[in-house]
Amino acid sequence: MSKNLVIVESPAKAKTVNRYLGSGYMVKASMGHIRDLPKNKLGVNVENDFEPEYQVIPDKKKVATELKKAAQKAQSVFLAADPDREGEAICWHLTQLLKEANPNIYRVLFHEITKSGVEEAFKGWGDLDLNKINAQQARRILDRLVGYLISPLLWKKIGKGLSAGRVQSIALRLICEREKEIKDFTPEEYWTIQALLRASQSPDFKANLVKIKGKKAKIKKEKEAKKIVSELQKIPFILDDIKVKEKKKNPPPPYITSTLQQDSFRFLRFSVKKTMTVAQRLYEGLEIGDRGLTGLITYMRTDSVRVSNEALAGSRKYIQENFSPDYLPKRARVFKNKKKAQDAHEAIRPTCFDLPPEKIKPYLKRDEFRLYTLIWNRFVASQMSPAVVEETEFKITAAPYEFKAKGEVVKFDGFMTLYSKQKKDKLILPQAQKGENLKLLDLESKQNFTQPPPRYTEGSLVKDLEAKGIGRPSTYAPIISTLQDRVYVLKEKGKFIPTDLGIFVTDYLIKNFPDLMEVEFTANLEEVLDSISEGKKEWVEYLKTYYSLLKKDLDEAMKVQGVRKKGIPSDEVCPQCGRQMVIRESRYGKFLACSGYPDCTYKKSLGKKEAKPVDENCPRCGSQLVVRYGKYGSFVACSNYPQCTYIKKEREDTGIACPNGCGGTLMKRKSRKGKIFYGCSSFPQCRFATWDQPLPQSCPQCGQNFVLRRNSIKKNPFLYCPNKDCDYREELEPEKIWEKEKLGSDRS
Repeated sequence: MSKNLVIVESPAKAKTVNRYLGSGYMVKASMGHIRDLPKNKLGVNVENDFEPEYQVIPDKKKVATELKKAAQKAQSVFLAADPDREGEAICWHLTQLLKEANPNIYRVLFHEITKSGVEEAFKGWGDLDLNKINAQQARRILDRLVGYLISPLLWKKIGKGLSAGRVQSIALRLICEREKEIKDFTPEEYWTIQALLRASQSPDFKANLVKIKGKKAKIKKEKEAKKIVSELQKIPFILDDIKVKEKKKNPPPPYITSTLQQDSFRFLRFSVKKTMTVAQRLYEGLEIGDRGLTGLITYMRTDSVRVSNEALAGSRKYIQENFSPDYLPKRARVFKNKKKAQDAHEAIRPTCFDLPPEKIKPYLKRDEFRLYTLIWNRFVASQMSPAVVEETEFKITAAPYEFKAKGEVVKFDGFMTLYSKQKKDKLILPQAQKGENLKLLDLESKQNFTQPPPRYTEGSLVKDLEAKGIGRPSTYAPIISTLQDRVYVLKEKGKFIPTDLGIFVTDYLIKNFPDLMEVEFTANLEEVLDSISEGKKEWVEYLKTYYSLLKKDLDEAMKVQGVRKKGIPSDEVCPQCGRQMVIRESRYGKFLACSGYPDCTYKKSLGKKEAKPVDENCPRCGSQLVVRYGKYGSFVACSNYPQCTYIKKEREDTGIACPNGCGGTLMKRKSRKGKIFYGCSSFPQCRFATWDQPLPQSCPQCGQNFVLRRNSIKKNPFLYCPNKDCDYREELEPEKIWEKEKLGSDRS
């Protein structure tokens, strides 16, 4: 009897789903999108209702052929891509590809990849959601129109290798405008005064000057601050009033995509891209001991805080069994979604409440464990009792001056035992009586300056984009990567700084495409896409409106003279002649050069680390050696380049004998493309080389050194004997992988 074919996106997901389905199913992976618009042309017929010209992606032709053959043999085909617009589009493209091979095609939705989640999905299989498909097509075509029509204009007018994007350019605009605010900011001096006081009981505490003669204290000069300090030393300090207020702090809702990205950056220092990559692995499934492949979290692309009744019951049971009764509220807490939330999926939460982080730590890599712990703690905390905090405020009079001291004590930590954004205890104030005379121990006046707004980090940029309704959290990772790849922004100490190139491109786009570069216009577009996915708006009609606006701006921009031949002006000055530096391009990329060329030939790299000197001289010409940064990483070379082309070859002796028995040892080296390989020290007399990592462990059968398959570490790592006449092989347990690897490498 023929089997049913189930198609998911990735092999990892296929492997996990296959565990939960019976022998009547065959699970295969499409490896993401199977069809897309062509790369070498626009691929959209704007004259014929924006008809897209889809084609099988060249790299996916083999996969497409295999899926067609499998569909022909199958009884039915079940499409199980991710439950969002992108997943719906993948399923639609698969339908177009496979409908001739097998007309029995159905859609199933996995919100979590667990046994119950998979079984539930197959109970409610149905048809594709055409509205979601139209919304995704509209987004894809809009992005193609902007990218393939504006980017060539940038190449012609400014320089090659530039790009514009519907959301990317808005994100860049926010970063550039923030930088302008910082540059235009004028700091203002102000002084603060703080008193160290002692009541009848300990501890001593500090109070801040807040009012002078009933008005807010504003001290602008040091002279004024010194005068006030001098007066205060002669005035008694009276505890005029005490306010004690007990308040409850409720837990935050479980994570949605954007809040997970923000918190993982703040707590774990994960980039947005890294967060989504690790979360994808947790969702698709990992090997968990006897359980085998298990999906650990629900779908990680969501804007909904909704939680299923089963999950609420599971979390409450866990709290009941692991905490005292005070930590479990009488009823499950239900959070309300924002108005714009699509509510297609649950919040991001653990799938199995009998798998707390510490229990499965041995089976997870460090980053997987840390992100899973963050998700676990946030979700369980969301169902715990509120924290109870006692706030105390002292009002202290030293007429005509008024001081205040605020303290906070956590009376009951509640949910904060698992998740808290702040310190549990603030300033602790002493037990004191109203009207009590306080002893002045010290007075401190401090000079301060008003601060400009901070530069964006990945977390704060995501937060601002979401607040303004720009793009979708699932698109933020590739946008941030593109901004850095194009050298529009640099990241220093985790903060984004726009380059001269980024600022110039932004100013050019704002001037020539004023409507499309408006934040409100782009935010409104997201609402339009939501309306299309709900069937409330017609997608082709909106594309016509958008394109007419785009074409009008394009026609006007073509008339404006460009700067490509002259170079893009920058704020930097040539250190040799004092002329303005400009950004130019060559076949090797963009660089900063003096505008006085050819009279002045000074130039330097753009967006790359500067060469750093090392305490060593070049063996050829005697000049100092420096660390340079190339396409494939760092290397040590002569500072007198290009007159001297010496490059120091980095080699590391592993101390492991060459398998050829030539007497040499294996050296750790880098290929031209920066890939690690191991070759014999006797080269060129002995030409032995291998990509696999040799280990200082001997095979128990033949005595040959083991080799670790480096490219299989994420899947099924194993040690094997490279001796062709020996078949010994040792499988590695998950927790032993890195321990074994450290024997032969310093790789962490």
